[in-house]
Amino acid sequence: MDKQDFLNKGFERFAERNYERAIPLFKKAIEIDKTFEAAYSALAECLNRMGKIEEAIEIVKTWIEINKYDPLAHTALSRLYVQKGMIEEAEKEMAISNFLQQQENKEQ
Repeated sequence: MDKQDFLNKGFERFAERNYERAIPLFKKAIEIDKTFEAAYSALAECLNRMGKIEEAIEIVKTWIEINKYDPLAHTALSRLYVQKGMIEEAEKEMAISNFLQQQENKEQ
């Protein structure tokens, strides 16, 4: 199976709300391609839904290291920060996300 196959299987488990079975599939997709942003996003959301917010934050930070220009990654991090009560950090990440989104819109 390739990275997309693992991602798709992970999404199937995710849709079933079987996050514990989805996580290793997303991790396998990342193992195959360390820059596979969709797998980082999905993995972080699984961890978040399991209440593992700290782990989810670390995954999103890695995603941002891969692509610091992805507004979705910054939005995800902002949302996780809100859940942790880290409002100042959340606002900073949302501002970055909004700026990047505006830049994308200008380019289109």
